[in-house]
Amino acid sequence: MLAAVALPLGFVALLGLAWYCTDNYPSVPRAAPPTAATVEHARRLLERNDPRQARSGMLRTITLTQDELDLVLAYAAQRAMQGGARLALQQDQARLQASLPLPSNPFGGFLNIEASLVDTGAMPRIDTLRLGRLQVPQQLNAWILALGVRWLQQDPAYGPAADAIQRVRITPDMLSLVYAWNDQLPAQLQASLVDPADVERLQAYQARLVLLRSDDPAGLGLHQLLQSVMDLATQRAGRSATPEALALERRAALVVAAFHVNGKGLGAVVPAAADWPAPLPRRITLAGRVDLAQHFSVSAALAAAAGTPLADAVGLYKETEDARGGSGFSFADLAADRAGTRFGQLAVGPAAAQQRLQRRLTAGLQDQDLLPAVRDLPEMLQEAEFKRRYGSVDSAAFKRLQGDIDRRIAALALHR
Repeated sequence: MLAAVALPLGFVALLGLAWYCTDNYPSVPRAAPPTAATVEHARRLLERNDPRQARSGMLRTITLTQDELDLVLAYAAQRAMQGGARLALQQDQARLQASLPLPSNPFGGFLNIEASLVDTGAMPRIDTLRLGRLQVPQQLNAWILALGVRWLQQDPAYGPAADAIQRVRITPDMLSLVYAWNDQLPAQLQASLVDPADVERLQAYQARLVLLRSDDPAGLGLHQLLQSVMDLATQRAGRSATPEALALERRAALVVAAFHVNGKGLGAVVPAAADWPAPLPRRITLAGRVDLAQHFSVSAALAAAAGTPLADAVGLYKETEDARGGSGFSFADLAADRAGTRFGQLAVGPAAAQQRLQRRLTAGLQDQDLLPAVRDLPEMLQEAEFKRRYGSVDSAAFKRLQGDIDRRIAALALHR
């Protein structure tokens, strides 16, 4: 009788708890897509906190201003949980807010979290914690924090970093993280960030490039390289593959292609790849140019792996950097960036997009399928000349030319 009464009451209590903890709307929206300025800000942050010159075991400190903290938290929440997060700094304490999307359920689409963190001189302590409309009893806060730390330590992607942090200092101006640098930490993080199934895929496409041969001593066209790895993706996925399964294969193929075209080793992201057979260096071209093949392949891989907005932002950032004293701003390079982004989007898109790409692959991919005519586009514009003609990347003149580039790409047979 006790069980007959307790079980229904427990079930009702769980339903009530779920209703109290969930909401229909996020308290923290997802961050806007990254811009060229965002990428530049992130690059400066990484340069300022680069620990690789330190000796193993040495204590290092990362300092983050409020703006930098917002940037890091927005990226981490979006990347890890497709949600949003922010942390408001005060003296010796901080207010954390996060919104995490939930699977479809009858209660609410989001888990909204609000917590106050107190500086203890070591790791922060949770003072108050609210899940949705539920105020968590203070006696449970320490247990929840310990549970979260243990979860991070057991997670291969975050465990090494969590173990390295020694203490956290909170002030109104910045958050300081003191950590013990370990020479093995980068390799541990790299190894954990790539799923073992993805490692196997990357190895298969690298093996294909090792076997790929060209009769032309001048090199290989990018369309030939992509044809080869995309054909292998179709074979590995199988005739009855779902769009999701085929997208996994094509994403890996594009990543391997980008590293090869740009003369980089996969060991930069997969430590195990340092021991794999490597393809011979070769000259890969698009429209007869090596730089266009490099821009296209990187943007295609970024779009397939990280989404179109990030690929666009990185491509635009690269061109504005060139205008500051490198080769100069090139609208032809920008066209290759944006065409590569569209190709990566096709490769991992819904069934209709993937079928459109497959039709071109079956007919035989050609150079003109990848990039429209770009010879008439302005190039080698140094910063002063770029500003004189276009002002900035937000100007009407710049956007008109960028729109023309997008229309040229849309007119390619691959995208019709």
